[in-house]
Parts: sequence; C-alpha cells; structure tokens
Amino acid sequence: TNFSLSLPSWTPTAGLVGMTLGSMLALACVATFVSKGRGTAAPFDPPREFVVVGPYKYVRNPMYWGAFFTLVGFGLYHHSVSMILFCLLPAVLVHLFVVFIEEKGLEQRFGDSYRDYKRTVNRWLPKYRTN
Repeated sequence: TNFSLSLPSWTPTAGLVGMTLGSMLALACVATFVSKGRGTAAPFDPPREFVVVGPYKYVRNPMYWGAFFTLVGFGLYHHSVSMILFCLLPAVLVHLFVVFIEEKGLEQRFGDSYRDYKRTVNRWLPKYRTN
C-alpha cells in the first residue's frame, strides 16, 4: 500500500502569508540590530549594544521564528509535506544552538542585563505583557 499525505488546497495562500510575515519579522530583527544594536546578525559583526526593543521586547529569538515561518510557508506554498517536516530538523538544531552556545555567549558579552532579560522575556513563546 502507498501512503501519502496531502495538504488542503488553501495551503499555497497560507504559505504566501507565512513567507511574507516570516520575512518581514526577520527583516525587522535585522533592522533593529543595525539601528539599535549598532551591528548585524552576522557572527563577524554582532550588535555592540544589547537589543531589547522591537520584536525582541516580546520574545528572545524572533529572528529564528521569522526564518521558521518563512521555511514552513515555503513548504505550504509548494504543497510539500516533506518540506514542512524537514523544517523540524533545523528547528531542533537551532534550539540546541541557542540553549548551549548562543545564550552562554550573550551572558558573557552582556552580563546581568542579559540575565535580567532572560528572566523577563521567554526564549520562544511571547507572553502577554502589560507594560
């Protein structure tokens, strides 16, 4: 027997929305790094100032979310279950990188300000804030 998963007919439209919003979020993060952090997302030119504004006010890793939404949107647009499932591997690898490497480096570079940020802003899921 052949088993195949098929996606509904509306997924290309959802994919365009996902790619558009994901790309906009990633670009907003880059713009925030350049304008407020005085650097880029590139490892060879990281932000010189600690960034806690824009998308970073709500979640600690919005740029990764932007990339994830863009990739999943691409899979939806192309009606490809395999592309969507493939996005899970980079998501797991990014999580491990963030937890074991990136956060430790940010603590070394920005000290208590980053530790305070970690206590108040979630790593992956935004939380409702009243201020």
